[in-house]
Amino acid sequence: MAAPRPAAAAPSGALETCSLEQILEALKLLLSPGGSGSSSLQNTKHDVLLETLKSNLSALETKFLKDAQWKKLKILRDEIAHRAEWPQNSEDITWTFTSQTLLLLLCLKETMTRLVADFSPGKPNPRTPEAAPALSPDTLSVSQQKTFQSVLQFVVTLGVCPYLMPGVGVPLRDRTEFGAVVQGIVRLEAAPPATRRLYTCCRVLLDLTQHASLGSLIFCRHFGDIAAGLCQLGFCPTKRKAPAPVEEVLTEEERTLSRGALRDILDQVYQPLAVRELLILQGGPPQSCTDVKMQLRCRAPAWLRRLCGQLLSERLMRPNGVQAVVRGILEGAGAGAAGGTDAEATAADWKKCDLIAKILASCPQQSLSPESYYKDICPQILDLFHFRDQLTARQFQRVATTAFIAMLRERPELAPKYLLQPMLAPLQRCLDTAEIPERDMVPGTVLVTEEELSRCVEDVFKVYVVANEPLPVLLDSLLPLLRVLFSLYSFTKQSVSHIRSLCQEILLWILVKLERKKAIASLKAISGLDKAAPALHPQCQFKAAAHGGILISIKEAISSDDEDEALYQKVSSEQSQMEHLGDLLSHCQECGLAGDFFIFCLKELSQLVVENEAEFKPKPSCYASLLELEQHQALLIEDQEQKLLVLQLLAVLCERMSEQIFTHITQVVDFVAATLQRACASLARDAESTVGSQTLSLSMGLVAVMLGGAVQLKSSDFAVLKQLLPLLEKVSNTYPDPVIQELAADLRITISTHGAFSTETVSTAAQSTLNKKDPDWKTEERPQSSHDTSTEVAQSRPEQEQTPVRTGPGFREPSTSTSQLPGSVTTEQFREALSAACDPQVPTRAAALRTLSQWVEHREARALEEQKKLLQIFLENLEHEDTFVYLSAIQGVALLSDAYPEEILVDLLARYDSGKDKHTPETRMKVGEVLMRVVRALGDMVSKYREPLIHTFLRGVKDPDGTHRASSLANLGELCQRLDFLLGPVVHEVTACLVAVAKTDSDVQVRRAAIHVVVLLLRGLSQKATEVLSDVLKDLYRLLKHVVCLEPDDVAKLHAQLALEELDEILRNFLFPPQKLEKKIVVLP
Repeated sequence: MAAPRPAAAAPSGALETCSLEQILEALKLLLSPGGSGSSSLQNTKHDVLLETLKSNLSALETKFLKDAQWKKLKILRDEIAHRAEWPQNSEDITWTFTSQTLLLLLCLKETMTRLVADFSPGKPNPRTPEAAPALSPDTLSVSQQKTFQSVLQFVVTLGVCPYLMPGVGVPLRDRTEFGAVVQGIVRLEAAPPATRRLYTCCRVLLDLTQHASLGSLIFCRHFGDIAAGLCQLGFCPTKRKAPAPVEEVLTEEERTLSRGALRDILDQVYQPLAVRELLILQGGPPQSCTDVKMQLRCRAPAWLRRLCGQLLSERLMRPNGVQAVVRGILEGAGAGAAGGTDAEATAADWKKCDLIAKILASCPQQSLSPESYYKDICPQILDLFHFRDQLTARQFQRVATTAFIAMLRERPELAPKYLLQPMLAPLQRCLDTAEIPERDMVPGTVLVTEEELSRCVEDVFKVYVVANEPLPVLLDSLLPLLRVLFSLYSFTKQSVSHIRSLCQEILLWILVKLERKKAIASLKAISGLDKAAPALHPQCQFKAAAHGGILISIKEAISSDDEDEALYQKVSSEQSQMEHLGDLLSHCQECGLAGDFFIFCLKELSQLVVENEAEFKPKPSCYASLLELEQHQALLIEDQEQKLLVLQLLAVLCERMSEQIFTHITQVVDFVAATLQRACASLARDAESTVGSQTLSLSMGLVAVMLGGAVQLKSSDFAVLKQLLPLLEKVSNTYPDPVIQELAADLRITISTHGAFSTETVSTAAQSTLNKKDPDWKTEERPQSSHDTSTEVAQSRPEQEQTPVRTGPGFREPSTSTSQLPGSVTTEQFREALSAACDPQVPTRAAALRTLSQWVEHREARALEEQKKLLQIFLENLEHEDTFVYLSAIQGVALLSDAYPEEILVDLLARYDSGKDKHTPETRMKVGEVLMRVVRALGDMVSKYREPLIHTFLRGVKDPDGTHRASSLANLGELCQRLDFLLGPVVHEVTACLVAVAKTDSDVQVRRAAIHVVVLLLRGLSQKATEVLSDVLKDLYRLLKHVVCLEPDDVAKLHAQLALEELDEILRNFLFPPQKLEKKIVVLP
């Protein structure tokens, strides 16, 4: 049956005169409707169909007898019929019709084969190489293919489907109305037997599939029916007793041929199609059927279900079998061969994905062992992640991840070996615990390619983050690779890479999913505190690849001249990794992990301090050898590195974390406990310091804030606070400061009584702590829950290891978070601020200047009354050398000028226009910064002061100091881009100045500033430039071209290029204005 013997070839003369068109015309004649002219309304559908079949057969025979042109076709048909081995005539008209149709199909196949054999295409014409090659003579047109498909449908409907057993295939009555009619007219009792008819049809159809074009037309529509027939012919069990005549018509050889033919066509066709049809034959799970018509197709026979399961398992275990099974199931749901428009909907079908996952995770009976099955299947599952087509990738990703997780659950002892290890192999290959072959240790050797590393990271992201199933086996497999992943993440932060976000999501996912102790241990390993954790091999390094990815290669040998550079690179890399760790932890604040790790670092610092003091330091003479001395020195260096690393971590966390680092009161208590333990350790060493005292006061003040009513404490919260009682008792008994002793004793009493008894000392400490942030905290105080303590903790956190800034006796900077009503500043407060603005201490002076600036900004009446005095104070502080002071003064002068521009601006311009003998160049630069801020603040109102500003800036361009010339040009650019049309009267002066400076000035900074003024001018005027600069636009263009062509400075060239781009955009919009689809509607009065 796999290769049935074809009918004998007809004589060559018949084949020469017979054409494809004639055979197809004969087939079309058999399919013509309404063959009986005597049909009436009383005739049933069965009678009409029978009469039509008889009429068409009679018409075909008449055509053969009377039409001489059909004589050769008749000879060919008779020859094939003579060679045929099946009964062609029967009392059942349906079989006679089917037999004649099969004979004509064989004639078609023989004719097409001979035409191809005799065809010899001519040589292509070199003069017309674009011409299409000659078409093969056996090619069917579209209409001929439709005719052939219609004939096939009749053959399958009349010759295959009626003879299938109940439950084998889809019954005819459930397909179309015509199928139900056919089922009623077939006479199964007439000769030949039903099984012989089925065998004959399947054999002829398989014979037709030997021709490539006919085979594709047959299998694409009727593969399932042919496979169902072959299953029944080759595998249907026979009864042992009293065999029926139907069961005796097939010999064992024919059954064997049928079985072989089934396996051949399953191997021949598109594998997803084979899987889909086998699933249809196998049928679904048992269903309750109440309808009599539905009972026959509710359940396939047991032998067929077993057979289909076996065949499906064989499909699965073939090369690319997993992909075939997945495609067969998903494409059967309408997803399409290449993803299709329904790919996303199919991927979102969790039930279907779970079904495929269960199929893949279950080891079939045909497999030798589960291990051999997983060894063959797991690489194919990993390949499902690597589709390049986006639609196909979306469709298969859900299936692959679900199957991945299902296999890990089903076989946790096998899946890691064949799934996780191959997936993580690129990262495991470069661990310091891995053994790298000597042949790969050559400097410059690529250990992991860009494609391998990108694919590994993407697969890990899909399996871990997208699947989001924190199985223990998944978490444990990724723990040894965290340091390598973090190093990769840190490297991607230095440049642009598409895997940066993937690495970040992977690290965040595992840190959140791990148990808190394991998460802290993982962070300890990532930060470098745990030296035993696996890390990147010391000989390996990350390098940027050509396509935006990363590769891992062997480091080049470091020469003695490059040792300093290598050391610098190592130190800077460690510093950047700490900063990247802080960025990573900033995303873990809501879950509390950042706060727990911060407390862990504090405890680690206390432990290191204690160990450092308790360490025994013997003299060098105590060592027996130089080796022991060297080992001791190495341990000391390692301890120092550990301490520096902890301090660096704390500094980064204090800098990067926000106010919400502590999410619950337990973390606050742990923070205070760590501070108290460090204070007690210092007391034990008699190492009291100012920083330690202030930190201790701060932490106990934080406890006093919570106990003072800022947080609503519950009984469970007091149970947590009781952990502080032993430490508070120790501080109250041993600390030398009596104030701290008293506060510790009172806090201990308040905690022990659950707040029932509280002394004035606790309230004072709470108020003092809150006043560091807001002196009016009592008026703004409102109840908070126990989870709202993060703000107070964050306020105290940056000051826990450093001396707090003192703002002078009796003066505190007003809070920026509380709004003060206008007119609320008293004379006493104003005098105090003026006095503090002249204080020799830098923090006090800067805070006072900021306070005065805020009062001016809020239009405080008391401050505005003394504008001259304020201006004098601000101008005096402009000459201060501290950045914090003179920037605060600049801000104050700018705000004062915004309030009184007419009075203040004249004085500022005089100072700016003065020579070096009156004011230093630094002071003039600071005044220039003030003028720039004033111009920006005035906005459109700057036009009122156009004349003095422009004249001052133009005179400044002629100043002998190059820095002042550049400052004047920068201010001129800010002014010009805000004047718009008011620039017209002075546009020639400005342009002439810019051209002269850009071409002749010796200072490169001044030339850059001049070109930048042109950029600001064009950018500020935008589309108005063609009107405002109409007279000088050509001069500006020539200037820019001159700079681009002749200017030696690259930065000036860049500014000129930017200006040309602005000018190009302006002129393009002017010459080719954008078309707006607008319709103007006017409402008539």
